[in-house]
Amino acid sequence: MVPSEENQLVPKEDILWRCRQSIFDEMKKKFSQTENAADEPRVLCIIQDTTNSKTVNERITLNLPASTPVKRLFEDVATKVGYVNGTFDLIWGNGVNVADTTPLDQSSDKSVVDAGFESGKKNFLHLTDKDGEQPQIALEESSVTDERNPERFIGPLPREGSVGCSNDYVSQNYSYSSILSKSETGYVGLVNQAMTCYLNSLLQTLFMTPEFRNALYKWEFEESEEDPVTSIPYQLQRLFVLLQTSKKRAIETTDVTRSFGWDSSEAWQQHDVQELCRVMFDALEQKWKQTEQADLINQLYQGKLKDYVRCLECGYESWRIDTYLDIPLVIRPYGSNQAFASVEEALHAFIQPEILDGPNQYFCERCKKKCDARKGLRFLHFPYLLTLQLKRFDFDYTTMHRIKLNDRMTFPEELDMSAFTDIEDEKSPQTESCTDSGAENEGSCHSDQMSNDFSNDDGVDEGICLENNSTAEKISKVANEKNSLLYELFSVMVHSGSAAGGHYYACIKSFSDDQWYSFNDQHVSKITPEDIKKTYGGTSGSRGYYSSAFASSTNAYMLIYRLKDTTRNAKFLEVDEYPEHIKRLVEKEKELEEQEKRQREIERNTCKIKLFCMHPVKQIMLENKLEVHKDKTLKEAVEIAYKIMDLEEAVSLDCCRLVKYDEFHDYLERSYEGEEDTPMGILLGGVKSTYMFDLLLETRHPDQAFQCYKPGEVMVKVHVVDLKQENVAPPITVRAYLNQTVTEFKHLVSKAVHLPAETMRVVLERCYNDLRLLSVANKTLKAEGFFRSNKVFVESSESQDRQQAFTDSQLWRLLDRHANTIRLYISLPEQSPGSQYRKAVFQKASGDSGNLDEICERVKEPSNSIKSVEAILEESTEKLKTLSLQQQQEGDNGDSSRSTEASDFETIESPSNEVDSSASAENRDLEHPVQVSDPDNFQSEERSDSDMNNDRSTSSVDSDILSSSHSSDTLCNVDNAPMPLANGLDSHSITSSRRSKANEGKKETWDTAEEDSGTDSEYDESGKSRGESQYMYFRAEPYLAEDGSGEGQKWLLVHVDKRITLAAFKQHLEPFVGVPSAQFKVFRVYASNQEFESVRLNETLSSFSDDNKITIRLGRALKKGEYRVKVYQLLINDQEPCKFLLDSVFAKGMTVRQSKEELLPQLREQCGLHLTIDRFRLRKKTWKNPGTVFLDYHVYEEDINISSNWEVFLEILDGPEKMKSMSQLAVLSRRWRPSEMKLDAFQEVVLESSSVDELKEKLSEISGIALDNIEFAKGRGTFPCEISVLEIHQDLDWNPKVSTLNVWPLYICDDGAVIFYRDKTEEVVELTEEQRNELMKKESSRLQKTGHRVTYSPRKEKALKIYLDGAPNKDLTQD
Repeated sequence: MVPSEENQLVPKEDILWRCRQSIFDEMKKKFSQTENAADEPRVLCIIQDTTNSKTVNERITLNLPASTPVKRLFEDVATKVGYVNGTFDLIWGNGVNVADTTPLDQSSDKSVVDAGFESGKKNFLHLTDKDGEQPQIALEESSVTDERNPERFIGPLPREGSVGCSNDYVSQNYSYSSILSKSETGYVGLVNQAMTCYLNSLLQTLFMTPEFRNALYKWEFEESEEDPVTSIPYQLQRLFVLLQTSKKRAIETTDVTRSFGWDSSEAWQQHDVQELCRVMFDALEQKWKQTEQADLINQLYQGKLKDYVRCLECGYESWRIDTYLDIPLVIRPYGSNQAFASVEEALHAFIQPEILDGPNQYFCERCKKKCDARKGLRFLHFPYLLTLQLKRFDFDYTTMHRIKLNDRMTFPEELDMSAFTDIEDEKSPQTESCTDSGAENEGSCHSDQMSNDFSNDDGVDEGICLENNSTAEKISKVANEKNSLLYELFSVMVHSGSAAGGHYYACIKSFSDDQWYSFNDQHVSKITPEDIKKTYGGTSGSRGYYSSAFASSTNAYMLIYRLKDTTRNAKFLEVDEYPEHIKRLVEKEKELEEQEKRQREIERNTCKIKLFCMHPVKQIMLENKLEVHKDKTLKEAVEIAYKIMDLEEAVSLDCCRLVKYDEFHDYLERSYEGEEDTPMGILLGGVKSTYMFDLLLETRHPDQAFQCYKPGEVMVKVHVVDLKQENVAPPITVRAYLNQTVTEFKHLVSKAVHLPAETMRVVLERCYNDLRLLSVANKTLKAEGFFRSNKVFVESSESQDRQQAFTDSQLWRLLDRHANTIRLYISLPEQSPGSQYRKAVFQKASGDSGNLDEICERVKEPSNSIKSVEAILEESTEKLKTLSLQQQQEGDNGDSSRSTEASDFETIESPSNEVDSSASAENRDLEHPVQVSDPDNFQSEERSDSDMNNDRSTSSVDSDILSSSHSSDTLCNVDNAPMPLANGLDSHSITSSRRSKANEGKKETWDTAEEDSGTDSEYDESGKSRGESQYMYFRAEPYLAEDGSGEGQKWLLVHVDKRITLAAFKQHLEPFVGVPSAQFKVFRVYASNQEFESVRLNETLSSFSDDNKITIRLGRALKKGEYRVKVYQLLINDQEPCKFLLDSVFAKGMTVRQSKEELLPQLREQCGLHLTIDRFRLRKKTWKNPGTVFLDYHVYEEDINISSNWEVFLEILDGPEKMKSMSQLAVLSRRWRPSEMKLDAFQEVVLESSSVDELKEKLSEISGIALDNIEFAKGRGTFPCEISVLEIHQDLDWNPKVSTLNVWPLYICDDGAVIFYRDKTEEVVELTEEQRNELMKKESSRLQKTGHRVTYSPRKEKALKIYLDGAPNKDLTQD
């Protein structure tokens, strides 16, 4: 037969060729389309999802060809966002009111350009609900064909940022396609507060139980009887109503947990879902007392079983009846490597009796002797809802840690419980049933004592009773009701993770459509019975006992079955069947949800931006947040901002406006002239979560006009400098352009400040202390370094100062001082013991014994008698030059030792500033005298301008702690009467100088005067100046504290150059304190009122800032090379081995013996210890641990490292010192006596080497134990290495296999190690249970008092509790 042409076979090569050709043609066509699309204009579309369909609203961007149809735009948006096309609308969002805009036509074939889109620009669109319905989330094809995708996983969702990871919580096979919106599944999820997945799983299971939900709806809440917030049934009722009626994707459970009495911390505690079930059921029973639902839990979940023991000789049976809410099933029998294969197998094992024989024989009351017996459990009654707990959490006694058993255990969809009823019970002529009044079974929720007559049990109708006195009746009853013991699975609560933590979710079958769903917190998705089988757990192959460690960590933990009984199986109540109170609740919740939706809509359209305002009266910058709807006009926004800033009493509304502001650069970007009616959404560029700019509510005086701020301008704050008055005026704001020249800028400033431009000098402060004179006339501001916000100083006098170099000019010195001056508040000691010093120094200056007010009056002089600062500086400089030349000629080393008498202070001059409460920081007359009319009533100086603080580089760290690059000694200048400093140079109470780079590279020592005493000369041995002299400013005036903190205390308000050293600063304070600087200490006060002493004399005040507080305390300050030391007594056998004794001072180069000699009188006077120098030692202290023993000949800093706030142990010796050499090793030994269960006192053992043999020999000598029987172990933790006597014998590492002490695992290389030792032949005493409990209490009390641990607990778990009154201070539930 010849085949026809139609049926003629085609060679395989021709088929392949045709396929290749077809693919090539298709690719060519696509490339052609791409090339054509690339040539045409593009339209950029930005679409914001404004619906509630997803928990996070997306914002997508599409760059489309201009010819793209609108219909295609909708398709692309649907694909990108994941919605079903046709279930959403697109509305213009370019600043237009969305409510008044018609949605785009989805079916239109118009191009996007014809529809109004603009090419080359951003086109904003809003994705909104269609006809009031939320968009439907698209279901991918892979999720529809469940049967064809067996690898799809229904486990916990991967966390953000963990996609693609595989661990205990995330499966690689998981796909987001399984998540459906509520419109698809019809169910609402629950939001996970933090770690409340276990709660969500249980709540969803209860909600999907018709009998429980219907009964809960029938209960009516009486608001007059209980607070709704603390009513658990009412909050559950509300939650169920929301789960049934809400349009949200997921709802919160915070109201339910609040009714439990939980706070936010409980959300971070993960608990066991079975434990929660027990506790919540108990709480509901308590709440439902005296109501129709009082016995609901028992009716639905409670079963009964018999716990019996039967004598195998006489047949006598002792038994009791227990109730249960769930049946705990063992996964793997104790000691077995093999797990039960199925739930049925585990149930058979649960009721399998065990034989009591041998030492476990049972005492039979009938036989009056111990007999073999059979002990077991027998089900009497199964509940309507059967709960099975798979006990996957176990304890590994090898590792002493909790573990999770991930073994495979199958469970059927239908479970026949008739197989677990023991009908054919053993019978014998002696068999007799009786009631045993023994202890209750602790393994179940409840226990009852029941009589022999079981026929009158009123709980028979709760389920199926399987026990009766008559065996025949029992067999007949069970045979007739065997079919009623068939249960169907409807809930599987799954745990994913380990014993340390994990995630719960629930797989629940709906009784409405028999469809399985995965309830995974806020995500609800459809699943199949095949997905349920994936929760069996287990893995292929066998790995012995730890096989479950390699298995999947996602497996079933709790199973809930419902009895298949058509007469009892209920259906969910329909809406028309709701009780009236539930109908009212539904309406109420709907209204609340609608209100919440409206509020969210308002929030979504509300612009939230930072708002600033310089208060016109207080002159302080206020900060707040402006929240304004995007459709509100600028004029309305100004009214809102006016009320927020509370300016009603300060300025009128028409004197305010909003301008664009950059708070970081303090820059006014632009003003909005003529845009008063423009919506804020347009002005701010739309509603955004954050804005890159701020708003400033600008104010003006009624007679002023607002300045126009144009984009592109730069803001310049201009400060006018007056060289004659030596002050800097507050700033005036000027707007300029970066392309302007310096000359043009001068003319612009000249108009603003009314100064001649021809003689004007302009100084730009680019950053802190970086002053630049703008001297090139035709240079642009941009080239000079101007930015968005700038600060300049202008001066226009015709003085000779213009002829000098800028860095040598008076203008530079004044600006330099202005930038570095800070204001400090100093608290002086109330009573000064140095009155004789004060009298000697100041009597000639004041005429009598000086006080603070008189000193301040003396320091200030009439203004006509004050030399100018320039004159003082020039004269002081000449004196320094002369001094330098004299030193060069004489060849001395610059160490001047001239003395100064009291008359040195007779002619002190004080160029101080007038007190002006309204002056700003820039308007300080820094060198004018203080005018004090009333010494007892001083006004503090205010600084309103924030530029000073913004431009200063200060640190919050104390100068004690940070070493400064400006550390220097002090050099002061005087007019007539010189006061010698420590370095021999003249001093002045007002003006001083410093080295700019003194002591560079010097070693810094913490809390010590080492290298900081200020005794180094300003000049080197050749007499040359080490650095350029810069003059430090200091001015002090009395201050009256306004906050009451200064009552009965003298205060100083000091303005000082922060580049001054601490040494010079203290010398300036001497006249006010009344004692030499070496006799008082400076403490810096922090915000928390903590005080830290500043002791580095070479350290500058650069870490201080404006308004810092300083406290002066009398007492000797540290000298050069001295260290402050805290001395503690070491009491090795006391309960508290560390006791503080006193503070002392040790010096560099001092020997240990010298320091002990200085300590002896202090110990007698302060501590009452009368010691001899050879009967105590000093040793290293590391926290509470004793360390190296210091020998008398050791020298501090050479042999012993010493540091700030150093701590040292003082140990009193019982006899002569045994430690003579550093090669020796002193350890503290303690004998353990296991036969007496006690520890002896510590004894010190001094070894000549680190040999273990020598240690054992020494221990044998002091204890009398034979050398071969000595066993030792190193103590753990901090001294005294406390350990319970119940643990020491087995917990320590006894008799380590080492030959020396300085190797692993001992590492004993220093003195002070603790060694426990024992006699290995001594047996541990056997304790009775009572003795052990008593000893345990004593040890627990002892160890808690010493602050040491009692037992090791790797993780402290918080018990799960539900508080019935909503208050955690009362525990009314069973835990």
